[in-house]
Amino acid sequence: MSNISIQDLGIRLGNVSIIDKLQLEVAAGEFLVLLGPSGCGKSTLLHSIAGFIEPVEGSIDIGGQDVTWADPKDRGIGMVFQSYALYPTMTVEQNMAFGPKIAGIPKADIAQRVQRVASMLHLTELLQRKPANLSGGQRQRVAIGRALVRQAQVLLFDEPLSNLDAKLRAALRRELKELHAKLGATMVYVTHDQVEAMTLATRIAVMRSGSIQQIDTPAKVYGEPANMYVAGFLGSPSINFVRGRLRIDATGRRFEHPALGVDLAGYAFITPPQDGREVVLGIRPEDITLQLAPQAGALSASVRLVEPMGSNQVIWLGLQDLDIGVIAEAPLAAPAGTTVFACLNAARVSIFDAGTEDRL
Repeated sequence: MSNISIQDLGIRLGNVSIIDKLQLEVAAGEFLVLLGPSGCGKSTLLHSIAGFIEPVEGSIDIGGQDVTWADPKDRGIGMVFQSYALYPTMTVEQNMAFGPKIAGIPKADIAQRVQRVASMLHLTELLQRKPANLSGGQRQRVAIGRALVRQAQVLLFDEPLSNLDAKLRAALRRELKELHAKLGATMVYVTHDQVEAMTLATRIAVMRSGSIQQIDTPAKVYGEPANMYVAGFLGSPSINFVRGRLRIDATGRRFEHPALGVDLAGYAFITPPQDGREVVLGIRPEDITLQLAPQAGALSASVRLVEPMGSNQVIWLGLQDLDIGVIAEAPLAAPAGTTVFACLNAARVSIFDAGTEDRL
């Protein structure tokens, strides 16, 4: 296992700054996911760690060695690409053995490595096949196996599952998570898929415009987002945002909007709250419960749209001028036009400054 330390990294393509003064520490044995939309710099960052893109400033250390200017082959990394990148004229066994063979590893050692990795990835019966005779999932397992055979201490994944169908992606996600538990290798994984990030990561680094907006455990990033961008990027359906004001007086602390009010007595403010401050309340759809009968403290709302999802349903409410998304249990019978009563879980809300959009 090797750690990765990135200090003041700067990357430019032509006159365009892609990454500027980026700091990142990846612990040995960690599974770090770089998450963000297309164009946010996550793949550029991964390729700079791999040695495919040279920085204009800063440093990259892997396992305590400065590899900022080292060739990819000298960095002790294994890389798995989105496109598989297998040699079409070689068998699975030959593809997996190619890297160690070029490195001059003895044939007996290579054969032992290939057999061990093939067994781990359920590829033993496919070793004599060529890529054209494999499914997409099998090809991606071969690509992963090729990286593992190198016995690299750091494994880099560039959206490896994006070409696969939903069912196969879910299966390979489980295999990758089990693989990390078995190997204990340091893994850095790039994706725009929040489900992959939440299920795989030890920590998630949410990126935007070449900078890391928040890096923490999946639970922390999802439950306590650092700003509105992070809050809005994670979650499906997306978090509900409501603009209003803080009211701080002798009776306590509240969020106020003409359509709703929320008691913030239990909210852990990062900075002391100010009365009258314009803020944005964030409440996730699963943190709102619906009832068909009135109850104390519940908000009356009209159902505008229902999206059945099998085990649950997404219900869109009209609350004066607000559109609020709620995840409700499937048995709740509330077709469009029904009046329902909503209760917000005040312990699960987030409060953001309306100007800076940072968490308060």
